[in-house]
Amino acid sequence: MSDAKETLSGAAKQLLEIEGLLGARFMPADRNPLGEIQTAKAPAAGAGADGGMSREEKAAALADMDNNEVKSCTRCGLCGSRTNTVFGEVNPDADLVFVGEGPGREEDRLGRPFVGRAGELLDRMIAAMDLTRNDVYICNVIKCRAPENRNPMPDEVQACMPYLIRQLQIIAPKVIVTMGNPATQSLLETRTGITRMRGAWQSFGGPVPGLAGTAVMPTFHPAYLLRNYSVDARGKVWSDLQQVMSALGLKAPGKR
Repeated sequence: MSDAKETLSGAAKQLLEIEGLLGARFMPADRNPLGEIQTAKAPAAGAGADGGMSREEKAAALADMDNNEVKSCTRCGLCGSRTNTVFGEVNPDADLVFVGEGPGREEDRLGRPFVGRAGELLDRMIAAMDLTRNDVYICNVIKCRAPENRNPMPDEVQACMPYLIRQLQIIAPKVIVTMGNPATQSLLETRTGITRMRGAWQSFGGPVPGLAGTAVMPTFHPAYLLRNYSVDARGKVWSDLQQVMSALGLKAPGKR
């Protein structure tokens, strides 16, 4: 197959994913104005793309934290009811990280993030961006399932937040997508609801080494979309994802 045909095939696949996400024929959402995101200077030889750790070093650091700290964590009461901790996956050197609130039943059973129905929808959202799970990193604020999938309590967030911050510091993404109220409010330290915050670029605040000023895009959680599966809600999420695509230099459908 020629390069041109492969490009057209990829564009067609992306359009189908978008139509599946929106539940209707694709119509591009309006894109909000977006400032340029500054990228790091060229790295030294052997260094990672951010001028710091290499991909292999990031993978090793994440695995060490997962295996030697998170899996045996007893910082809050959730440790007593978990089947597995759910650390995160997959690309340790991703430009884009998706952050949810916490594991559900399937995630607790398998020890992987977003593998239930909400995970299937997240996969479609990622595919609509012409990406795969292997291109991004996916994790949650808390690493153990809360009973009945309730929202995490403040002490549970406080116990797990250092893990999340260190994950993000290691990965050093260009963009973080927070999905839903708990992830957005915890990471951005705000009480403003997701309905008001989604679609508007935020900046990671605080003097956190390696993260200060990182671009954050709040959007609805896939579980919310499953409960409110309207064209309006899905269109808003697609608009948010389009902004992320623009920030990362990803081409929108029809722009190839």
